[in-house]
Formats: sequence, C-alpha cells, structure tokens
Amino acid sequence: MTDTATEVADVGTVHRLDDHRQPVPVQLTKDVPVPEEAAPAEAEALAPALTRAARRVRVIATHDHTVTAGRLIARHSLYVAGGAHILARRAWDGRTAARYERMMRTAEAAGNPEAVTEWEERGRQFRAARHQRRMDLLTAPQRIAKAAAVGTAATAGGALGLGVVLAIAESNPALILAPVMVTIETIRWAVVIVMFIWGPAVWLAPWLAFLGLWNTGRRQQTAPAWALPAGQRGTDGEPITPSIVVTAMRDLGIGPLKNAIKGMEDGGAGMLSPIVLAGCGVEVEVLLPSGVSTEEVMNRRRKLAENLGRHEHEVFVTKAQAARTVNLWIADSGALDEPIGPSPLVLDPDTSADYKSGRAPWGVDLRGDAAMLSIYQCHFLITGLSNQGKTASLRAMALWVGHDVNVEFRVGDLKGIGDWSCMTGIATVLIEGPTDEHVIAVTLMVEDAVAEMMWRLQQPKGTKFDPLIVIVDEAQVAYGSGAKGEDGRPFGGSKATSRYFKGIKAIHDQGRAVSVTTWEGTQDPTNENLPKRSREGNHIRAALVLGTEEQAKMALGAKAIDGGAAPHKLRQGLDKGVVVVAGDGVKLAPGQSSLTIRTHYIDDTAADEIAERIKARRAGATTQAAAEPAEEADPLVDIAAVLGDAQRMRTDEVRQRLAERNPAEYREWTASDLTRVLDAVDAAPYKSSGIMHVSRARVQEALNERAEDTAEADDE
Repeated sequence: MTDTATEVADVGTVHRLDDHRQPVPVQLTKDVPVPEEAAPAEAEALAPALTRAARRVRVIATHDHTVTAGRLIARHSLYVAGGAHILARRAWDGRTAARYERMMRTAEAAGNPEAVTEWEERGRQFRAARHQRRMDLLTAPQRIAKAAAVGTAATAGGALGLGVVLAIAESNPALILAPVMVTIETIRWAVVIVMFIWGPAVWLAPWLAFLGLWNTGRRQQTAPAWALPAGQRGTDGEPITPSIVVTAMRDLGIGPLKNAIKGMEDGGAGMLSPIVLAGCGVEVEVLLPSGVSTEEVMNRRRKLAENLGRHEHEVFVTKAQAARTVNLWIADSGALDEPIGPSPLVLDPDTSADYKSGRAPWGVDLRGDAAMLSIYQCHFLITGLSNQGKTASLRAMALWVGHDVNVEFRVGDLKGIGDWSCMTGIATVLIEGPTDEHVIAVTLMVEDAVAEMMWRLQQPKGTKFDPLIVIVDEAQVAYGSGAKGEDGRPFGGSKATSRYFKGIKAIHDQGRAVSVTTWEGTQDPTNENLPKRSREGNHIRAALVLGTEEQAKMALGAKAIDGGAAPHKLRQGLDKGVVVVAGDGVKLAPGQSSLTIRTHYIDDTAADEIAERIKARRAGATTQAAAEPAEEADPLVDIAAVLGDAQRMRTDEVRQRLAERNPAEYREWTASDLTRVLDAVDAAPYKSSGIMHVSRARVQEALNERAEDTAEADDE
C-alpha cells in the first residue's frame, strides 16, 4: 500500500519547463483595472506635478501684468466694437426714420403727447424728402451723361478757342492744339499719381478705418468699467454723468420707471435736464414717466444715493415746479463733511444790521451760496435733538439783530448754563435756569410782552414802535412745567389753560402787527413739548437733526416734508448746525418748500466778543434778572390817577390809560368792568352828549369815603 501510494505520487508530480515566449503586453482600459500595487505609486507621482502646474497657472492668471494685459486687450477691442456699433447706428439713423420713431416712443413713455405729434411731423417731412431724393436718382444717369457731354464739349471748345488765340498772338499755327495737349498731359499725370498711391492707399484704408472705429469707441467710452485702468474705473465719488443718473433711477426698484426707461430708445436721456454745477455738487431735474409719482422716488432716497455712489446725506431730492419732476442735488463725495468757515459776524468788526430790510448771514446753502435770513416781523421756531447746535444757531441770529440798536430783547433761557450770558447788557430781561421758579419768571416776561402788545394795538393808527423780540430757549421746559399760581392757574403746560401757552399764542395772533415777535427753541417736537397752536403760529420754522418723520412734520409742517424736507435724515452728531428751514424768511426757488442751511458756528468766546461790540454800540442796557409779579392793583386809586386834573373823561379813554398804567391788570378790561368798579362806590359813569364819562369829583368822593371808613376801622 505504501509502495503504491509512493508510485502514484511520483506519477502526479508536474515538472515545469522554461517558457522562452515573449510576454503579451497588457493594454489598460477602463474595463481592465490597474494592478493595485501600481495605482498608488503613479498617483503619488502625478499629484505633486498637477498641484505645481495648477499653482503656476493660477499665479500667472492672477498676476498684475496678466490682469492688466487682459484689461488692455479687452478695453481696446471693445473700443473698436463699440465704435463700429455707434457709427453703424449713426448711418442707420441718417438713412432711415429710426431716429424719429425712437423719439416718438420716448415721448410716449414720458407721457408727452405734444412731443409725439412734433416728432411724427418731423418724421413725415424726412420721409417725403427721402422719397424725393430716390425719385431724383431715376433720372440721374441721363442728367449725368448730359452734363458730361456738355462739360466735355465745353472744355474742348474752350481749349481750342484758347489755342486759336495763342496761335494768332504768336503767329504760330502749331499753338492751336497746345491747350488741348496740356489738358491731356494733366490727365495723364493725374492717372500716374493715382496709380502710384493706389497700392499704399488700399493697404492703409483698413487700418485707417480700424483706427477711426477705435477712436470713436474711445471717445464715447464704450468699454465697461471693469476693463478700464484702475484710475478710471467707477468708484464712490465718481463724477455724475447722465448715464449714471439714468442707471441709478432705473435701479430704484420701481417697476413702471424701470420699464419706461428700458422702452426709451435714447436710454432715458430725455428724462434729464442739463447737469449743472451747484456749489459743492451738481443739480439736475428728472422728468418722471407717466405712472411714476415723485413720492415713490423721494421715499427711496437712500437707495438712489447708493446707486449714485454717494451717502444718503449727500443726495437731496425735492419736488420741482413742473409736474412729475424731481430735483436732484448731488454733493461731491465728502464735500458736506468739510467746515464752511467762520461767520461774517466774527470776521467783520464793522458789521451792521437792519431789522426791517436786512438779512442775517446765517450760513450757506448746499450750493455754497450765502444763506441770508429775513426775520422782520416773523415769529421764529427752531427745533432739534439735544446737543445738535440749536442754541448756537438761535444765538447767532440774535447777535446779528443785536447790531440794530432799535431792537429790544427779552430772553428766557430755561437751560441756564450760560449760553445766553453774552446778552447781559443787551437784553432788558435775561432769565437763566431750568426750575419752576424760572418758568414762572419766563411766563411773567411773556405776559408783560403781551401787555406791551395790547398797549401798542390801542395807539393811533400809524404809530411807529421799536421791535420787541421775546426769546425763549428750551421752551419744552415751560410747556412741560406743572408750576401753578396761588389762584390755581398753571404757569406752564401745553394745555389751553397754561399762562405761558396763552401768552405765546396771543403774541402769535396779533404781535406781528406792532413789531412784537417771539423766537422759541425746543427739543423733540411733540404735542406735549410743542402744542400745535404754538408751532403753527410761526412764520419761520427750522429743524436740526430729528429722530422721526413724525417729529419732522411737527417741526416744519407736512407740506415741507412732503416737498422733500428731511431733517430726520440728517446724521446725529455729524450734521451739527445743519438746519432745514421752511417759511417766509428764506428765498426759495419756485416749487421748493424748504432750504437746507449749514449755519456758521459762533463759539462762546466769539459770542462774547461780538456782544461787547454790540454793547458799545448800544451804550449798554440795564438787564433785569427776572420779571417780578406786579403788586396788587387798586382800581379806584388807578382811575383817580389817570383822571388827573380832568373834571371828567370818556370811559374808553379811562380804560386805555389804565391799560398803559398797568397792562397786566387792565389790558383786558371792558366797559362793564369799569362800570362794575365804579358802581360799587356810587361813582358810576354818566352820559353826557350821548357819550359815557367818568366824573373826577365822584371818584375823589369815593376815595375820601373809603379813607374815612378805613380810619374809623383802625380807631376801633
């Protein structure tokens, strides 16, 4: 068994022979996988090479030289393409009526039927003239042949005639053909010259045409901004051009406006008036297409400014006089952040003022022109957030008016930190402080001004009065005060029972007629800080930075805000002293509802220096610290005093003299009040010649009886 197994094993042994055949190469395809041991090695060898190649390509592609060269090639190529497009369009416009049709579509989009009719008529005339020219071409060959034959015959005849004259003159028959031969020789040389320059001209013509296309495109700037050099690419602050304005309007997000501009064959250029320089910026009027309101554009002021490459405070949008037209004033980038320079009051020590006909140099408008404010017989209101220059702006006005020695000031500063201390020696009353006691004093000051006004109103017609200006700074303190008198009547407050409010309202109602006016400065205009009847009684209303549009409307009125005034768009802390003014005191362009003024800042030191010059001119004034409450009046004594030595006096004259003697007590007296007092002491007025009189004897008798009664009471 063992032997058999061994034999079988020997028989089953396989002995391999050497194979001398060449190995068959294996072709790798995507169906035949690479041996696992070879793939990682090849990948590892290939990856660094690919990485290095990609890095080199990226470096080369992003290198400054490559980018510059690419822009250079693209720019000049696009100049040629753009020039070809411009010239082709000009040729097409010159040969067809496309120009007139384009202008008609533009006028239709703008909602201007008159312009549509005009361009339609021009197009008809163009077509008629073109038709006539084409009809003339039909007979052109005959006319040209006839003209050529006639011209040739005339030339030949003229040459022969000239030859005959020369032959006779020189006695030489050979000269008869001399002019003809000269003409033939001239023609031959002309042909020679043309043949000489024809070759170079044919070679140069394409290059000259190419250069002409390039120059046309370059002058019209047909290359996009990205292809321009770094110094010429559009950035914030770039000059304003018609295309920039139209693009900015198109991208406002107003559908009808965008569609209308796209439908205008002139690209919307017909919407714009000429762009003109205006101070530190430019100004342009935009005629909006039909279906687009001015309010829609004005409400997108910020987006419009960004589209123009400006900040919001550098673009002002107001309504123009024409319908559907807005006026854009666009500042040079950063120009409004530059100071405007000192006030003329600081620079000119010889400054003078005329309250009636003069205008205060308050600052400059956005165009850089001097902003002059007339305050003659005008009630003045200025509002704004705290620390934005309200007091400085108001004080600057007072310092100018102070140069007119005929103007009297009564000043109440309800902040009381010395901002108005320069008026000491100028104002007849100066109250400084924020307490209820100061509110009471300011209220009494206003009531005294009302009494002065009432007295003036009762003077004979034509009487001239010196101007009286009552200034109350931080008036919101008075409108918010709860101070009350012994009789319970509130001194401050915003309700109709407030004595301060009633005094201001009374002056607003009648003070202007007798040169008694008020100037108020207040913060955060609200119905509580500034009642409606008070704010609307002012002729000039100015606002610095405000927080909301609602406050802006309270400060300036809804009409001014709807017309484009936007004090709530000013920047708090950055636009100090910038005021938006509406009213009668400033010169406004037709259709304009407000004026933005950058006021001159006069600091405390400069204000004191100006005040000293005013005091020297006025020779000083006695300034009261506050108006004190008047002592309790004695009507009977006062009646006797006004009667004087007169035996009798008309009742209306008695009341007038009483009002002059004590305006606070008697300014509102009627005939019934006078009769009531006199009836009580048996000295009632009596009628004489149909007119009521007061008897001096009866009044004196009543005084004597009262004195006796008082003496008897004292003895008891």
